[in-house]
Amino acid sequence: MISGILLIDKPEGVTSFEVVQRARRALGIRKVGHLGTLDPMATGLLPLCLLEATKLVPYLMPEPKVYRARVRLGVATDTQDATGEVVARCETLPAPAQIYQAAAAFMGEVTQIPPMYSALHFQGERAYRRARRGETVDLPPRTVTIYELTVDEVAIPEFTMTVKCSQGTYVRTLAKDLGDALGCGAHLSALRRLAVGALRVEEALTLAALAELGRGELEQRIIPISRCLPGMRPVEVGLAEARQLRQGQLLVRPADDFKDGEQVQVLSDAELVAVAQVRSLSPQAVLAPVRVFRRNEQEAGSSEQ
Repeated sequence: MISGILLIDKPEGVTSFEVVQRARRALGIRKVGHLGTLDPMATGLLPLCLLEATKLVPYLMPEPKVYRARVRLGVATDTQDATGEVVARCETLPAPAQIYQAAAAFMGEVTQIPPMYSALHFQGERAYRRARRGETVDLPPRTVTIYELTVDEVAIPEFTMTVKCSQGTYVRTLAKDLGDALGCGAHLSALRRLAVGALRVEEALTLAALAELGRGELEQRIIPISRCLPGMRPVEVGLAEARQLRQGQLLVRPADDFKDGEQVQVLSDAELVAVAQVRSLSPQAVLAPVRVFRRNEQEAGSSEQ
């Protein structure tokens, strides 16, 4: 089994953890993680990191996410989505032009107060657990970035929108805040994740395919780790230098080609060797390994765990 990313199209009603468990069984490996939880009611792209690819999570999690969301106007819930209890209703709903205008105001950096029914920690415990006990949960506001927000279709009392946003953005909070801005309240009635960075849901497998395909066929759908960091500058090295990096040794290169502090991906023979950081430019650039990756043949004996 090679290290890499397997794209799954998560269906509604299944938790992200359940998808991970099914992938472990189908692939016969234990080392599986994902790039951002999707709530059970949400569908869409759930990238799974396999074996050595789990080391890529810190580099891929900050990538922008793209969602298609359906918002129900005039009904507010305690969870800010369709799974919660209704806490307010409003019969007076906005005109389509008002929706487009309100959505435009949420572009760029915005401040969100995360929902109390969330997995964030509050005073040493998950916020949703305290909320379920009826306790007051005052989570601190956070700044997130809405890179793109397009209202795709309006059919009062609902509208759909496509959102490209930064890590940490709650789309259900965005729906709630839009409802507040329109003066009628709102909640998220459906959510589908379309992309995580350069990864697209169109290339994802269904859970049915995950269960039906053999391991050989599944392996063909895995994106190798050497192709998982398209936004990071590549540096090619020979086998001897690759061995040195995997042993934690430094790599020296001409200083003209690098910027102090930048991170690069080091490749050898089409395999990802390491993520390295430039630590010095005087008189030459010194590349220090930050994350090192085992060769695929080294993983063969450890896939069945």
